[in-house]
Order: sequence, then structure tokens, then C-alpha cells
Amino acid sequence: MNRDMNYESIFGRYGGIMRTCELTKEGISYQMLQNLIKEGRVEKIKYGYYQWQDEKAFTEVSVITCLFPEAIICDVSAAMYYGYTDRVPGVWHIAVDNKSARNKFKLDFPIIKPHFIEASRLDIGVSEGNIDGIDVKIYDRERIVCDCLRHVNTMDGEVFNTVIKRYISDKDKDAAKLMRYASKLGVEKKARRVIGVWL
Repeated sequence: MNRDMNYESIFGRYGGIMRTCELTKEGISYQMLQNLIKEGRVEKIKYGYYQWQDEKAFTEVSVITCLFPEAIICDVSAAMYYGYTDRVPGVWHIAVDNKSARNKFKLDFPIIKPHFIEASRLDIGVSEGNIDGIDVKIYDRERIVCDCLRHVNTMDGEVFNTVIKRYISDKDKDAAKLMRYASKLGVEKKARRVIGVWL
């Protein structure tokens, strides 16, 4: 049991997720690692990354923030955070720099949908939130609405309508900020047409 507790504390120092080079540094050999995986103590989450498993299982969002610290929760995932949709997405939507390597976002679990955004637009509306006790970077309400307007032709109509209606009735909305973002993101006309009459 002490042996397990020792491994658990080692993983704990790295936030529950360790890379191969960190395992080597801590003296955990390939054979030890394979034994931990076989015992169900550790799970491989992608090539070179391993996560400790226990009753306090590390959440999906902790994996995302550990593997992709630069990522911003966006799109439907962020809309759900603000209560703008009841549709639970099967994937995590994250915004990342469009110069990021595409292949690094391929995970078996959790499933990630990266949105590759040019640097000049990436930081517009970045805010802070807390999901499952984990601090995250997340787009604010106004950025979510602007992104919905940008993707109106490819977005589920019911989800789009719900997001817009709930934003309009949200006492924390900021109409002036919305129009500033809309101008920078190229959706000012859509914002005035779809939302302007309600603000």
C-alpha cells in the first residue's frame, strides 16, 4: 500500500498527469509503469502522457488544462458554462493559435475539438472561469455570442436560438462590449440585425 501511496504522491506533484521524461526523472521505470497500468492505477491518455487513476479521478478539464495550458474554452463548451445552452457537447471546444501543430490535439479521452484562430483575434474576450474546481481560460459572454453569429450557417439552429435568447435576457450582458467585439470580429452587421433590436 505504501508503494501505491508513493506513486500517487509523485503523480500528485505533477497535477496527476506525467510525461515520459518526468517518469524517468522520478525513477519510475517502463516496467513499473506497465505494472501500474495493468493494475488500473495509471492510464495512458496520449503518446507520452500518463494520468493517475483513483476515486478522486482527475476530471476531463484538468487533462485539458494540463496538456494545453494555452487553450481557451470556447463555442458550445463556453455557452454551457454560462447557462446559454442545455445541450451537453460530446467534445470539448477549445480555441488555440492557428499556428499550433494540428496533431497534438488528438486525444482518445477527453475528445477535443480545437478551433484554430489567428493571433489577432485569439485574445478578444478571454476571461477566467472555474470548471470542476479547476481554473480555466474561457471566452466571456459577448465573445460567445459573436462566435455564434460568425458560425450561424454551420451551427445547430436550436442551439443558436437558445444562446441568443438567453444572452438577451442575461442581466450580466454588456451590449457596448458586444458591439466592440462584433466590430473587431467582423460580425457587426449580424449583431445589429439579430440582437440590436433587443438591446
